[in-house]
Amino acid sequence: MRRDVFQAIADPIRRDIIKLVSEKKLTVNDIADEFEISRPAISKHLKILKECGIIGIHQKGRERFCTIQPENLLPAFLWIEQYKNLWEDKIDSFENYLMQLQSKKNENG
Repeated sequence: MRRDVFQAIADPIRRDIIKLVSEKKLTVNDIADEFEISRPAISKHLKILKECGIIGIHQKGRERFCTIQPENLLPAFLWIEQYKNLWEDKIDSFENYLMQLQSKKNENG
């Protein structure tokens, strides 16, 4: 099955794993210790993230270390970025509306 970055970030646990690994290189066991789900479930999430190219898993001795490959998050970032102006406009409009309400309240107050 061909997976993509959107499948990787669709699950909240995988998003949490991405956050953890983006902060420092961690072993598979270190990652598993952060969650209250089974190690096989964590392994499945890590497999998906690896297939999507979001993390790399490298063997060093008996440990497997996970590292972030942030360049592979770029397609998701670019897709989300296209909606940034839309949301900024909506927020600005809402902020203006709130200021108008406050102004009317002060006038009538």
